[in-house]
Amino acid sequence: MEFCPSCGLLLQIDPGTGSHRLRLFCPLCPYVCAIQNKIVRKAKLVKKEVEPIFSNADAMKLAPKTATSCPRCNHGEAYFKQMQIRSADEPMTTFYRCCREECQLEWRDD
Repeated sequence: MEFCPSCGLLLQIDPGTGSHRLRLFCPLCPYVCAIQNKIVRKAKLVKKEVEPIFSNADAMKLAPKTATSCPRCNHGEAYFKQMQIRSADEPMTTFYRCCREECQLEWRDD
């Protein structure tokens, strides 16, 4: 951010037209200055920590089961958990995890 040296107001960007380059100007007084350096805005990307739907194997002992077919191994039973991940007027999303030890595939049904 750049400020006017005369009045201290925040300078605004004047988009150059034709042969005019970008410049900063004060909306209150007649101060104008050409932009010498590139205007760069850097922001760090903060990755969101992904929380697992089914936390661990001990939680599976208490999780409810349902009769559904696993897309990978076609096992006929899966653990499930329902969560409201969209707005309140949308239906809940059901997350499944295959009961078969060798598979353990997780999928969702919107």
